[in-house]
Amino acid sequence: SNHVESIYDDRWIDGVLHYTGMGQRGDQVLVGNQNKTLAESASNGVAVHLFEVHQEEVYTYDGEVILAGEPYQENQIDVDGNDRKVWVFPLKPKAEAVPAVKAEVAKALTERKSRQARRASDAVVAARAALSGREIVGVQPAVVKQFQRSVWVAEYAKRRAAGICELCNQPAPFSDRHERPYLETHHIIWLARGGADTIQNTVALCPNCHKRVHVLDEASDVALMKLATKPALYALVT
Repeated sequence: SNHVESIYDDRWIDGVLHYTGMGQRGDQVLVGNQNKTLAESASNGVAVHLFEVHQEEVYTYDGEVILAGEPYQENQIDVDGNDRKVWVFPLKPKAEAVPAVKAEVAKALTERKSRQARRASDAVVAARAALSGREIVGVQPAVVKQFQRSVWVAEYAKRRAAGICELCNQPAPFSDRHERPYLETHHIIWLARGGADTIQNTVALCPNCHKRVHVLDEASDVALMKLATKPALYALVT
């Protein structure tokens, strides 16, 4: 199941991979091909093993899978952009465990697909959106690396900011449930890039600026945030 390059709409729902069969053009069939073998795998003695691709040219072995229900048909777009009928096979891991992916890998895959969508024509976007929208949203477990941030450093940055965003210098857009100006802490040099969890590397930003620095990642913003952490600016009264 190639989630990077494939045109197929494979997705995990409640521990079951809804896997699209073979055939890139026109309606798919269950005669004389691998689709027939997969459809009959519960009785034909053929073992089915699943590999997934979430990164280009990186194949992850998920183990043996078995049919979790009857194959069914749905509409998807073919390689030429035409609407067609495909066969979908509900497959579940034989070991009863849904394989997890790294959170950063899942995020990179989503960003890659988002770029593809932005480059597509209005007609293609409309057609794919109409067919790929679903009432039941697929879920696949993700492994998240959790940095152990100091709550004291975060609190210090917020008190230093005194309700004013340390990038745009505007008041916090709203107050939280405790009537405190709502700001979010951000590491100037990201922890994922080796940044330190210190008051010199931590600022308090409004939600808009926080999103901005993650999306744009501009050197000019980094320079401004570093100014906000100068010693003369963050001395608190003790």
